[in-house]
Amino acid sequence: MNSQNSIKNINRCFLFLSLILFMACKSDDDRIPQPEKTKNGFWLAEDKGYIIEITDEKKVLYGVNSVGCTIIKDNFVPEEAWGVPLNLVDPDELIGVPELSASNIEFKRLVEQNEFCLPDQITKTKDPKINFDHFWNIFNDYYAFFETRNVDWSQYKDLREQVTSENFYDILAELVFLLKDGHVAIDDEANNVGIDAGLPSLYTRLNSGLSRDLMIESEEDYNTLYSHKLQTIASKYLANEFKVDENGKIVWGMIDSDIAYINILAMEGYSSNAKNEIETLNAVLDKIMTDLKDAAVSKLIIDIRFNGGGYDMVSVNIASRFLDHDRLAFSKKAKLKGGFTKSTSVSVSPKGDFQFKEDIVLLTSPLTASAAEVFTLCMKDLSYVTIVGDHTNGVFSDILPHALPNGALLGLSNEVYSDANGKVFEAIGVGPSEENKVSLFSNDDFMNEKDSAIEKAIEILNK
Repeated sequence: MNSQNSIKNINRCFLFLSLILFMACKSDDDRIPQPEKTKNGFWLAEDKGYIIEITDEKKVLYGVNSVGCTIIKDNFVPEEAWGVPLNLVDPDELIGVPELSASNIEFKRLVEQNEFCLPDQITKTKDPKINFDHFWNIFNDYYAFFETRNVDWSQYKDLREQVTSENFYDILAELVFLLKDGHVAIDDEANNVGIDAGLPSLYTRLNSGLSRDLMIESEEDYNTLYSHKLQTIASKYLANEFKVDENGKIVWGMIDSDIAYINILAMEGYSSNAKNEIETLNAVLDKIMTDLKDAAVSKLIIDIRFNGGGYDMVSVNIASRFLDHDRLAFSKKAKLKGGFTKSTSVSVSPKGDFQFKEDIVLLTSPLTASAAEVFTLCMKDLSYVTIVGDHTNGVFSDILPHALPNGALLGLSNEVYSDANGKVFEAIGVGPSEENKVSLFSNDDFMNEKDSAIEKAIEILNK
């Protein structure tokens, strides 16, 4: 019963001053149970540009922008996309709380469907100009880093007049390459189109120490150098004696009697079931920390140079094994219209029976990206940690997927991460002091079968 009916009933029954008479005077209509609100209906996540339509039969995920609406997924399952269900926390709010993410997924109930997403208004066409309009507006509405990456997006809106079916993806590629953002991508599987906006600039950075036949010009070139580098580490520095977790995500061993080495290759994939990811990870970390304790080492190299990211909370859990006290790790907020959402802060606390708090050298590179960079935010201000290598990639945001009317998928960055002091490292990455800067790949390293960053780390730790 709503408050106005309550007031009317109280006024009507006031003279009787009796609970029995008060209840007797309630109308029959008042005693009819009011229907409870359910999940069915329309729900908006404004910062993501998502609308979910929920019916008894299925869920539909829409993407909305300033000029229209597309269907991202016609039979959407939140548990598959985000790893958690969306729960009704009050009649007008749905929330998903992912164990692996640093922020919740929040939807507010809409009274009625967005007019762009009505059945006869949904945009589904291959017209290149309409698709360009959606592309430009999706980025204009939700991309967070135009200013950071020195791109004046507004000047490219009129390119729609030059777009044809033949040059459509060429023009889109030119625009996203301007962003140099490894979390921006375009994928049209039907037309065999895959565009990674950060790849050209990444190759440029990786080639800074290379020349001639060793230059990276393709994925095959990169894989050759990557494999050679890991083989050198295993044979020269670990004497081919090391341990690996069941899924090949962490390698650990001894460089000498007092220096241990841990190579964290990914911030995901520790379990085949995402629900068990943290539990499985922590079991692996328990083994590693026990080995460090038993070896009684006082020096440690943590290598995340080959780590392309994964889940933020995997990074937080790993970092918790190397902390001396509770600390604020990072904060994040998402672009919302002309501003941002409320910031979410994430703290890290020491975890496990043993934490390593002696001298640590953290190795980073341009391949260190996303959640691996979150790990650097957790570690970089510890007094006993020194960073060696090169600046990380500079892409922190979770990837926000959207769809074009032609079915192509877009990925973009819409979240701003900052460290405990409020500093943002997007586009610049976290890196070492100038004297500790070492390229990941170099001619000298390959010719002499060595790893200069590990050599530098050993030198620092033995001072």
